[in-house]
Amino acid sequence: MDYITTTQLRTKSPRLIEALLAGRSIDLIHRSRMVGEIRPKRQDPKIMTKKSIRELMVLAKKMNLPKLSYKEREKRYREHLMKKYGKSLS
Repeated sequence: MDYITTTQLRTKSPRLIEALLAGRSIDLIHRSRMVGEIRPKRQDPKIMTKKSIRELMVLAKKMNLPKLSYKEREKRYREHLMKKYGKSLS
């Protein structure tokens, strides 16, 4: 299946899914014109390993962010909202 028409999308969707799972791209035809390409999404999830977790911890330590209490975070958040939206915020 190298191409599919817009009217065939409803009837041949199982074949379309099979082709996408196999890694093939399909041209989309509408009124005898190629209007697009349907291709599989290639996004493999990142797997967290002990090494990557250690690297993240090292990076976080390098950033040296200040420790904020809940009260201080709430205060900064309220200031941000007042600055962004004004006094009409309840």
